[in-house]
Amino acid sequence: MARIAHLSDIHFGANDPRIVDAATAWLEERRPDLVVISGDFTQRARVGQFRQAAAWLGKLRAAGLKTLVIPGNHDVPLYDVLRRFFTPLRRYRRYISHDLCPFYEDDEVAILGINTARSLTIKDGRINHDQMDMLRHRFAHVPRDKTRILVTHHPLFSMPIGKGGELSEAVGRHDDAVQAACEAGVHVALAGHFHRTYAEAADKMVAHSGGALVIQAGTATSTRLRNDEPQSFNWLHVRRNNEMDLQVIVWDGAGFRRASHVEYVREGEEWTAKEVVEPVRVGAMTGPAGLTSAAN
Repeated sequence: MARIAHLSDIHFGANDPRIVDAATAWLEERRPDLVVISGDFTQRARVGQFRQAAAWLGKLRAAGLKTLVIPGNHDVPLYDVLRRFFTPLRRYRRYISHDLCPFYEDDEVAILGINTARSLTIKDGRINHDQMDMLRHRFAHVPRDKTRILVTHHPLFSMPIGKGGELSEAVGRHDDAVQAACEAGVHVALAGHFHRTYAEAADKMVAHSGGALVIQAGTATSTRLRNDEPQSFNWLHVRRNNEMDLQVIVWDGAGFRRASHVEYVREGEEWTAKEVVEPVRVGAMTGPAGLTSAAN
């Protein structure tokens, strides 16, 4: 079984240090096999913010935790126009990681991160055709029984992000990106960006999806919350490419606690969800398959 902590939207520069410390302590105590961080390390891509993010990553790594990280749109300068268009991710490469499309593989899982942040868009993301080719190539050599996981900052699919159920924008070149993920045999797609927790079978979101399970992380530590959803991150136990557990770990004002625990099982190309623990409800958030769950 692979134990993966999936965090997103850290936003140094608009974060709560107390929540950062609590998340760090939680990770150091649980010791996941891999910590995945799906972008937006900073609020405005400033040097001081990147230094804070680098120090935090260094602390995780010094504790012996492995990490896989990708940039988000907030890691591209917004108001520094020259830097935005000519060297958009230079600071990210210097302070966080030179590798914008990292790959991790062990006996249980193969995980590819793809950079979707772009200079020409303020908040939306894109995947280019070279990245799609890389996605196919990387997973082509992975044994079929391993779980293939794709990590992006911007989700591949449109999904509900507002209280009224309004849908988000899908990643640019959405149809081609979904086709590439399908051809690569992606089992799980992890993303962030919207500060909203969500999980759903891809085939319920778009036709011809290839049967991936789509999992969104909320913001782990930012003070910029949406729809009254608290800070949170995901705790995944991946048993096989057709069976996994998803726990949403939520900040309750004093510490991080489990909000929901759902078991996903895939038969053919269909994922089904079964809630393992019925949580006590403290504040509302969107959970797996559109269910509402909250901290216990």
